[in-house]
Amino acid sequence: MSTAPVISVTDLTRTYQAKKSKNAYTAVKGISFDVRQGEVYGLLGTNGAGKTSTLEIVEGLAAPSQGTVRVLGMDPIADRVQIRPELGIMLQSGGLPKELTVAETMRMWAGTCSTPLPVDDVLGEVDLNHRTDVRVGSLSGGEQRRLDLACALLNDPGIVILDEPTTGLDPESRARTWELLAALKDRGVTMILTTHYLEEAERLADRIAIMDAGVIAVEGRLDDLAATEGAEISFTLPDAAGAGAAGGNLAGRQQDVFPSFPGAQVTRDGVRLRIETSRLQEDTHRLLDWAAANDVTLGHFSARPASLERVFAKIAGRDSTV
Repeated sequence: MSTAPVISVTDLTRTYQAKKSKNAYTAVKGISFDVRQGEVYGLLGTNGAGKTSTLEIVEGLAAPSQGTVRVLGMDPIADRVQIRPELGIMLQSGGLPKELTVAETMRMWAGTCSTPLPVDDVLGEVDLNHRTDVRVGSLSGGEQRRLDLACALLNDPGIVILDEPTTGLDPESRARTWELLAALKDRGVTMILTTHYLEEAERLADRIAIMDAGVIAVEGRLDDLAATEGAEISFTLPDAAGAGAAGGNLAGRQQDVFPSFPGAQVTRDGVRLRIETSRLQEDTHRLLDWAAANDVTLGHFSARPASLERVFAKIAGRDSTV
């Protein structure tokens, strides 16, 4: 993989100014990032974080309020004629004509491409070659998303921008799309991907940026981001054991002393305990050995490694993904 940036975003700001109003809203606040040749760059964040506003500028659909964007060293708006043959775009909502059939839509789209791939081949890749005579308006939401993807790939682009590509897809179609995107990655296609499915980013992205309120809160490789949050062990204890754990022992017996977890953070909510640790295996063994030695049953036990989910949840300010 080359280290040369294919996409460069520098101090990008996007402000929306309502007509006949003095009020302005800044959706993107001075962000910077690069995407290298052959890299998949995941751009994550909650709704309203600024992801789509950023992509629209990279795609050349809007101008920045401040800052610069370069694609292949060129301005996405001023140099659109040169950039467009290299770019495949899958918008958050495709807006394809509802009255055209799948085949008619693809032929129409092929007419906008300099060197389109065979329509049947692309429809086969997205599993729509059996729906060619169906009108777009009669397709399911997931099928319409797959048609949007087919249009993005029709010109065999070297750069693909995907705004929530698998929203509305069933699990089987989502997995098939992941395989297709992984194959594009293997061929050296550069991609920017936004998604609300963290597993999708974990599977496909080489680097990930998480946006929050218009800024990039964190950026890096998956392992590096996950390492910023410890692994977690959680469980409940029987009432007696819970009281002992809180007091340091069970029934006053020294052999029942609840183990310590050096360097870990132990928190308690009633009979539920949570251990945040950077030594998941070692601390899990210590806990389970103590439970076995003292005939204590750990309820609702789980041991979860550090993950993108925990990083995202911390930035989003809640305990679950979007």
